[in-house]
Amino acid sequence: MSSAPAAAPLPLDGVRVLDVSQIMAGPFCSMLLGDMGADVIKIEPPPEGDQTRRAMALKMKGKDSLGFFNLNRNKRSFVLDLKTQAARQVFYRLVQTADILVENYRPGVTQRLGIDYPTLNAINPRLIYASISGFGQTGPWSGRPGFDLIAQAMSGVMSATGQPNGPPTKSVVPVSDIGCALFTVYGILSAFIQRGKTGRGQYIDAALFEAAIAFSIWEISDFWGTGQVPGPLGTANRFSAPYQAVRAKDGWFVLGANSNRLWQSLCQLLERPDLAADARFATIPGRLQHRLALIEEIEKSFAARNAGEWVELLLRAGIPAGPILNYAEALNSEQALAREAVMEIDHPVEGRVKSIGFPVRLSETVQRVRRPPPLLGEHNEEILDELGITSELRTQLRNRGTP
Repeated sequence: MSSAPAAAPLPLDGVRVLDVSQIMAGPFCSMLLGDMGADVIKIEPPPEGDQTRRAMALKMKGKDSLGFFNLNRNKRSFVLDLKTQAARQVFYRLVQTADILVENYRPGVTQRLGIDYPTLNAINPRLIYASISGFGQTGPWSGRPGFDLIAQAMSGVMSATGQPNGPPTKSVVPVSDIGCALFTVYGILSAFIQRGKTGRGQYIDAALFEAAIAFSIWEISDFWGTGQVPGPLGTANRFSAPYQAVRAKDGWFVLGANSNRLWQSLCQLLERPDLAADARFATIPGRLQHRLALIEEIEKSFAARNAGEWVELLLRAGIPAGPILNYAEALNSEQALAREAVMEIDHPVEGRVKSIGFPVRLSETVQRVRRPPPLLGEHNEEILDELGITSELRTQLRNRGTP
C-alpha cells in the first residue's frame, strides 16, 4: 500500500482532454487519462449522448447503463451539436484550452464537421490529436466502419479463436477495442513527453485492426516460422504443452507445465514414470507435436480427483494451476477483494454503485474517483462559464438542442 496522501497531485493534473468519442475504445482511453488526473471533457451529441448510456440499462434507477459507468468516470459531460455553427464556435474556444483530443469518427467525418486535425492544429499548435478508427486513416479499408467484431475477424484473431473444427468464435473480451485504447494512451503520453521538448503537438492515428495484429504475437510468429496458417487450439498454447484446460473427476481446471523441469515435476506428482520416460514427450517440441496424446494420458490420471484437489496439489508442487472461475466467483474472490478489483462509487441518481477498480497501481500516485460518471450535459453551464461564453451564444446553443 502507498503512503502517499490521497490528495497528492496526480501526474496529469492540469492537463485538459477533449473526449469526442463514443462506445468503448475512445472513452476507455480518455478515462485512463482522467484516472491519472486529467480534466476530461466528454463532448456528447444531443439528444441522448454517448450510445452506451442506453446500453444494458437493466435494474438502474436512471437512464444510464453500467457499461457507460465503467467507461466514463472522472469526466465532465458537455453536450454540443457539432453540426451547428454555434456549437463549433464554442468547441473552437474549448480547443484553445485543451492539451489532448480523442475522437473515433469514421475517417472523413471530422473534416465534414470542421474539427479535423489541420483545422484544430491551426487553432492550437500544442494540441495532441488522437484518432481511433477501425482500420486507420489510410489504406483501401480506411473508409470501412470498424467495430471490435470486425477487427477481430479481419485481423486473423477470430480464425485462431475457439475449438478446432468449431464455428467462428470471437474473444468475448473486446481485445481490439481495449488494445487500441491502450496503444492510444501510449501514443498520447509519448506525444505529450515530446511536446515538452518541442512545444508542438502532433497527430496520432490508431486502428483497431492493427491493435489486434499487435496482440497476435504467438500466432504470427508461428505462421512466419512454419509457413502454416494457424488455426484454433481451444485453450491450448502454440509453444507450450501441457498449457491448457484439462478435465478432472468433477470438471475442468487449467495448468501450465510449460518447461522440462515442470513437466518432470508433473510426471512425478501424477506418479507416471512412464510419461517421463516416453520419448514422444521428452522435449518441448515433442510434447507440442504429440499434444493430443499427452493430454489424453494426463487426463487419465486427473480423473482420479476433483479439480479443486488437483489445483492445490499442483500449486504445492510448484506447478502453475488454477480453477476456471465465472465472473461472480472471480469478482468475489479473496484476491479481487484484496486488490480492490471492485470498488463502489457515489452517483447522484444511482446512489452507491459498483465499478471496476483501477487496473494498475503506482506507489506515489493514488488514483481515485474524483468525479462519478457524468449525467448527460451535467457540466454544460460550468464549462460555458469557464470559457466566458456570452448569453447570446448560449441562447443559440439552446435553440439547437444543447441543455
